[in-house]
Amino acid sequence: MNETKTINVTADELAEFKAFQAQKAKQAEEERVKAEREQYKQLVDEEIDASIPILLSISDEIKKSKSKVMDNFKTILQMKSELFKTKVKDDQRSHTFTNSEGNKRISLGVHVTDGYRDTVEDGIAIVKEYISSLAHDEKTEALVNMVFRLLARDAKGTLKASRIVQLRKVAQDVGDERFLEGVRIIEDSYQPEISKQFIRAEIKTENGVWKTIPLGMTES
Repeated sequence: MNETKTINVTADELAEFKAFQAQKAKQAEEERVKAEREQYKQLVDEEIDASIPILLSISDEIKKSKSKVMDNFKTILQMKSELFKTKVKDDQRSHTFTNSEGNKRISLGVHVTDGYRDTVEDGIAIVKEYISSLAHDEKTEALVNMVFRLLARDAKGTLKASRIVQLRKVAQDVGDERFLEGVRIIEDSYQPEISKQFIRAEIKTENGVWKTIPLGMTES
């Protein structure tokens, strides 16, 4: 027959025992979480090592295919120039070709970002100097606000070329030579930069809507 022994403990000893149990449980939980995190990190490392070669291969194939399409259409552009006696402009940024049935088309070209030489600051200073000299009645205040909006830079600190075109129209309407001089300096400072080539392929659906063929990882 098993005997049940009763052990008398004080309140302090019971509290100490419970604290010990809680500490052991906390340590066990911390070790479990640490082990799971290590397992997670190892899994991430393994999947990255396995995926990078696949993605490099895809990237290389895209680069080769893109280059081949560009080269093929260089020949077509030359033929177009010779057949139709037209001159292909070196600064033309994009070309679109459509098949005879009118249900497939390819556009290719370059993305261009706005850029300016340092002299743009001189042009801006002249424009601001002229605008600031105007009497601030109701009519001129609207003009001042419009000009400063057109001279506002984007998040990258660059003037938008489309706004400078609008600024030119405003300056012509005003007719002040100093104002026009500032705008001319800004325009002469324009130095766009080619960022990258692009190819866009589209097919027309049965409903007559053009649908872009996904050519990027985020588009598929």
